[in-house]
Amino acid sequence: METLFKPKSYVVLKQGYNWRLFQKDLYAGLIVGLIALPMVVAFALASGVSPEKGLITAIIGGLVISLLGGSRFQIGGPTAALIVIVYGVLQKHGMEGLMISTLMAGVLLVAFGLLRLGSVIKLIPHPLIVGYTSGIALLIFTYALRDAMDIPTQALPASFSQRWLIYFANFDKVNFVAILITISTIIISFLGSNLFRKIPGYFLAVVSISAVVAILKLPVSTIQSAFGQLTYSWDFSFPGIEISQLEELVPSALTIALLCSIQSLLSAVVADGMTSSNHRSNTELIAQGAANIFSPCFGGLPVSGAVMRTVTNIKNGAATPFASLIHVLVIFIFLITALNWVGYIPTACLAGLLIVFAYNMGNWRSFFSILKGSKYDVLVLLTSFFLTVFVNLATAIEVGMVFAALLFMQRTSKMSNIESVDIDTDIFENYSSLPKGVDVYEISGPFFFGAAQSYKEALMEIGGKGKVLILRMRYVPFIDSTGLIIFREAIRYFTVKKVRIILSGVRDEVREELENCGLAEIIGREYICENFSEAVKTATEELRKRMYKGILEQ
Repeated sequence: METLFKPKSYVVLKQGYNWRLFQKDLYAGLIVGLIALPMVVAFALASGVSPEKGLITAIIGGLVISLLGGSRFQIGGPTAALIVIVYGVLQKHGMEGLMISTLMAGVLLVAFGLLRLGSVIKLIPHPLIVGYTSGIALLIFTYALRDAMDIPTQALPASFSQRWLIYFANFDKVNFVAILITISTIIISFLGSNLFRKIPGYFLAVVSISAVVAILKLPVSTIQSAFGQLTYSWDFSFPGIEISQLEELVPSALTIALLCSIQSLLSAVVADGMTSSNHRSNTELIAQGAANIFSPCFGGLPVSGAVMRTVTNIKNGAATPFASLIHVLVIFIFLITALNWVGYIPTACLAGLLIVFAYNMGNWRSFFSILKGSKYDVLVLLTSFFLTVFVNLATAIEVGMVFAALLFMQRTSKMSNIESVDIDTDIFENYSSLPKGVDVYEISGPFFFGAAQSYKEALMEIGGKGKVLILRMRYVPFIDSTGLIIFREAIRYFTVKKVRIILSGVRDEVREELENCGLAEIIGREYICENFSEAVKTATEELRKRMYKGILEQ
């Protein structure tokens, strides 16, 4: 079993950290730090907060995750996936509500790790993940359009449809220079990645376009014109929490926790695939939780593992978690020495970055591939997608999870059945001389609440046809409490009918449940057999006993 909490940084130091590893981490950390600067600023603006909050989030979150995380290569900070939920919480509850939601999400993430839910979270259905990530991608694209067109409006609503109505109403105010900058950013982002493999094109786009706009003094909005002189503060303040607020903020906190856990573990899995390493899921969740507890206390945003920055970290030769620590140091130095440089970045340029991120995040190939598959997967995909876009992300995840679980149970229940076994087939040629009065039935599939009713009906139909009923249970992987209740009722029914039940091939897990609830004693432990041969002998002996008893009674 995986150790509950064992940070990779500790493992690296214990194994020995040397100059060669430091050189690799230094180069990767410098590159990732420079690349992260425009990204975290873009995410902050799209979330509805000032740029420095994105930088503070990257510093606090990255620091905690690099020291406590369960992956050697994970880069933590604000991510595109969190934009939609952060913007929605800010619109509804303000910055104080976002801080409390993030803190609660951090506590939930720590609880997920302590409860060893790391492996469980990775089992969330793929169609559900593709559905809500594609929905988020569409919303991010929609959010980016305001700055892409440089429309002079106040804070826009989070609603997808209302935003588009506002865009159409203000179409006459579109700044076509801003649109040209957005398109240029997108083109350079894609082409630059082909020219410079280790440095993403979007970093080149931000640097070059910001310089052109400043030199030519193009008439477009910049961060400085939108926010004025940028400042930052390291004041530690724990948000005041009122009990009345907690209930209202729980859905947002749960959504942030689930998004962070899914995003972070997905990023860690991608890193494992690229490096043939193994991350520690539960350690990673605890680290993500700690990061989300500390980040809001310094005015930061929710934190999660960042797939794109983690991949860039690996491609640039990172060897240990200390590459992430160096990337944090780069951002910190920039924050305290050159924050005002951020003011020269055109908001349209950041809009172009967001559109690129939305395209990469959408995973549209998987989206359309799932549409061609099972109707169950299509239902989960479209439900999560449309709820994300037209309702909200919290509802999409909650309903999507329930819907996926119900569909899974329905499909699983169809795999569970009871059928008669023909003793006269070649498989049972050794038992072709079984005396009359012995029936053999095979139970296949889990004996759980989703299939319990169908099992009950099938068992009742068997009735009292024979004097002995052998139930083969080798293909029953588990039985739950509902299944045990149904099984108890069936045994009571067969007892009234004077039919002896003999179980064959019962797995250890199922036998343990039968023992715990007292059913093993009711059936009779001698009638729970290891294999079919033993069951046949027991059935033959039972018939002899009944025959002898009948003779004595006469």
